[in-house]
Amino acid sequence: MSDKPVAEMSFEEAMRALEDVVGKLERGDVPLEQSIALYERGAQLKKRCEAKLKEAEEKVAAITLDGQGNPAGLTPVEGL
Repeated sequence: MSDKPVAEMSFEEAMRALEDVVGKLERGDVPLEQSIALYERGAQLKKRCEAKLKEAEEKVAAITLDGQGNPAGLTPVEGL
């Protein structure tokens, strides 16, 4: 497990860490207390991945198109 705080992870880092957590939980060979800690970390990582995806979707949605459908600029998105 990475020592990097979840809030500082990129989408890719959080996804890799989440896959690692899921793999450990699926194997079922970790003690109960560690399983609980892994589950909690997995929930944090899932939330981070969802937030980063939402940011990306909002950025894509902010791209404006001209009459021919070509990118013409950006519309400011609140909070970004």
